Amino acid sequence: MKNGKAEYIGLWKCCLDIIRDNITKEAYNTWFAPIVPLSYKEGKLTIQVPSRFYIEFLEDKYLDIIKSTLYKVFGEGTTLSYTIQMAGASIEYPVAEGKQNQKAVEEKNIPSAPVSELDAHLNPSYIFETFLEGNSNKLSRSVGEAVAQNPGKTIFNPLFIFGPSGVGKTHLANAIGAKIKELYPSKRVLYVSAHLFQVQYTDSVRNNTTNDFINFYQTIDTLIIDDIQEFAGATKTQNTFFHIFNQLHLNGKQLIMTSDRSPVLLQGMEERLITRFKWGMVAELEKPSLDLRKDILRYKTKRDGVKLTDEIIDYIAENVSDSIRDLEGIVASILAYSTIYNEEVDLDLTKRTVKKFINFETKPITVEDIINTVCAHFGIDTSVVFSKSRKRDAVLARQVSMFFAKKYTDLSNAKIGAQIGNKDHATVIHACKTIEDMQETDKRFNESLHEIQTELKKR
Repeated sequence: MKNGKAEYIGLWKCCLDIIRDNITKEAYNTWFAPIVPLSYKEGKLTIQVPSRFYIEFLEDKYLDIIKSTLYKVFGEGTTLSYTIQMAGASIEYPVAEGKQNQKAVEEKNIPSAPVSELDAHLNPSYIFETFLEGNSNKLSRSVGEAVAQNPGKTIFNPLFIFGPSGVGKTHLANAIGAKIKELYPSKRVLYVSAHLFQVQYTDSVRNNTTNDFINFYQTIDTLIIDDIQEFAGATKTQNTFFHIFNQLHLNGKQLIMTSDRSPVLLQGMEERLITRFKWGMVAELEKPSLDLRKDILRYKTKRDGVKLTDEIIDYIAENVSDSIRDLEGIVASILAYSTIYNEEVDLDLTKRTVKKFINFETKPITVEDIINTVCAHFGIDTSVVFSKSRKRDAVLARQVSMFFAKKYTDLSNAKIGAQIGNKDHATVIHACKTIEDMQETDKRFNESLHEIQTELKKR
């Protein structure tokens, strides 16, 4: 195919015609009409968009239709790159092969990767350069940098990073891994969520390949386990990880773990694992300070090519204090409202947007919440849980409800039983053991538990 300007512009117009027929008029005018095709060379089409926010929104909502349309019009294998024009200079961003987020990365089958082709599964956006420093994270960041410079050889092994949701634990852990890969390209670095580790272990049990699973993880030079609190109650997974941990630590390999709570507050975790988590450095990431929140907002708006006044930045930083993720969500929401409704980004729009966030109060998870969520997931009426029915779906709903009540409330077994079907404490103990065993051996059921857990955390 020739790469003349008139030709690729014409082909891009053909793409727009197809896209226009498949989305609403408002969506087309908002997200596709402003795009300008810049060049087409060697199978790569470069387009100009108004801001990085456009890139994030297009990849989140329209990546599939964009890719399929490009393949149809320009040819199979066509790649896409974005350019943002800022202050006379352009910044180019290659499009991801699917959305570049940590969850998408996790879907890959890590243990099957050959030694020479191991993918570290690190998020390329999570590096030290984008991890802004403040009083709330200075110690953890300094420790992380020391680990990256000399993995496995410092007193910070293992490194246990904990803190509430949204304060940058995953970012920091990834940044350490990325720096290690940069300084020591031959080292085998691997990031994996605790959930994915459990899924892989369950698969290995079913397929009788547990030895291969363990052997694979024992070849890693730097192992990063994210959200390790999700191992709680999974006795067999903990036992397997215990042996992997010991072997790696004995051989001077670096272990990094993140959690939403400190080791001493981990419930349902074997004491021997908790002891090992405290061998090295336990580093806390606190909620970002006011100054750090302002710095984060300035950095994000500059990066995305967005102009926010100091007054707007101060207002957001003073009213949104829980997490970095909330700050990013506020900016994205403001930009979305401004773009879609053609409103100026001013203090009034900012206040209306922030109000939607700060009015939301996170409440403790109750037994009633758990029962409602479990029954909704299994598609049964909540009355079934309180009935004397011994049908499989009723028994399973009761047992799963008891399992999560034990995990998310401070109630005793007797009180949990009293609130779920008027059962005794022995029934609760049996239910929790049954669910733990099923979690270890049934991949599909384990996925169901994870989906229920996700819904509970959304409250």
